[in-house]
Amino acid sequence: MTSMRISRLAERSGVPVTTLRFYEGEGLLPAGRTPAGYRVYGEDALERLAFIGAAKHLGLSLEEIGELLRVWEAGACRDVKADLRPRIAARLAGAEARAVELAAFTASLHGALAHLDALPDRAGRCDPECGFLAPAPPREAPGRRAGEQEAERWRTAPVACSLTGEDLRERTARWREAVGGASRAEAPEGLRLTLPADRVVRIAELAAAEQRCCPFFDFRLHLDGPVLHLEVRAPAEGRTLLADLFGPAAH
Repeated sequence: MTSMRISRLAERSGVPVTTLRFYEGEGLLPAGRTPAGYRVYGEDALERLAFIGAAKHLGLSLEEIGELLRVWEAGACRDVKADLRPRIAARLAGAEARAVELAAFTASLHGALAHLDALPDRAGRCDPECGFLAPAPPREAPGRRAGEQEAERWRTAPVACSLTGEDLRERTARWREAVGGASRAEAPEGLRLTLPADRVVRIAELAAAEQRCCPFFDFRLHLDGPVLHLEVRAPAEGRTLLADLFGPAAH
């Protein structure tokens, strides 16, 4: 069997020598030894390193990679598939949840920037009345429950879209593609769409962009395993625009 020293393995695999030694210490990459004590590896080490690299690319921890390697070493591809699938699914769910959070954060930054641009220039020092870092929170009406104040903003926003012409047609086409094939149902004051969860990033990005030009729409996203539930609400005078953009609810 062909054998190579660690420097040659590093050259052929593109993995640094220090990393190869680390993998050995973690039990991921066994090495033989020459009588003089030098590490030697067979050709199979290249395949093993490729497997480790692919698993790291999927976000698996070294502990998980070690567990998966033991299954891989047994040689049954179906067993590797069965072991790997729930690991990938768990990371996908986490990535999609972070994508929703990032889209919401992006939308809040756009709002903060718009608020900052709208503030008057003052010659005096900044003080709490400037509202420099963030818009002042709306004053809560007596007896209002938590969450209702947020909904009030879309209820009172003017029913008008700042997009026109080609920009409006492009946005509409992007929505039609993103929600294509979704099941539709009536929801209180709007529409509920159910579609595959892997569209969550596109939907979140579009929803954030839509609220900048059409703030009378209210979007709620809920990940439920393999599906995404999207609720879109609008004031009564905006329901026609909602139906034009997302289609009618099923009856």
